[in-house]
Amino acid sequence: MASQLIAVVDDEPDILELVSLHLKRSNFRVSGFVDAQSFYQFLAKEVPDLVILDLMLPDVDGLEICRYLRGQERFSSIPVIMLTAKTEETDKVIGLEMGADDYVTKPFSPRELVARVRAVLRRHGRTDDDTRRMVISGLVAIDLDRHEVEVEGKRVELTPTEFRILELLASRRGRIQSRDQILTHLWGDEKYVIDRTVDVHIRHLREKLGNAAHIIKNVRGAGYRVEE
Repeated sequence: MASQLIAVVDDEPDILELVSLHLKRSNFRVSGFVDAQSFYQFLAKEVPDLVILDLMLPDVDGLEICRYLRGQERFSSIPVIMLTAKTEETDKVIGLEMGADDYVTKPFSPRELVARVRAVLRRHGRTDDDTRRMVISGLVAIDLDRHEVEVEGKRVELTPTEFRILELLASRRGRIQSRDQILTHLWGDEKYVIDRTVDVHIRHLREKLGNAAHIIKNVRGAGYRVEE
């Protein structure tokens, strides 16, 4: 299963680098942004598991971003942790009333922040074991519960076999899966098809993925793998 994706929005490069480093060391994936515009562009392609949000940004107030997230059905359930130099109780209350799940003031302990991230994810039922959505390269989103796939935000119709192949490759991204491994995943010990059947399904899958077809790599003589 892919590790959880944390979006960090902070206009101070040093803070952004520090937070990202500690999150990555804790096996999270991280996307960092120095302003609201780049963050909104990211949201058009991907849905993070949690957002760490600075209140004082150069273009849009962090509270306005939080209000936007809570007002959109697609993003309304994303946990938000405010990270800011504002220490007044009134600021904290406003942030929490806007829908923030936690509030961390600067200066802060990176280890404590990571602990708070884990705590908020647990409260929202977004533990690693429960993550049921995978996103690849910001292009392909796989909903494991609904058996749905979106490419660049648009739904694509896959056959059950194509979906299971994509699910297998995505869950083991970066690792080569041989044709025999793929066949075993599909049919277990009851394999009555030839290896080349996999090639046919892969070809159809790539056609349906369109602009994202390149995520599935053919490793000559070995099999297939998904790469970011």
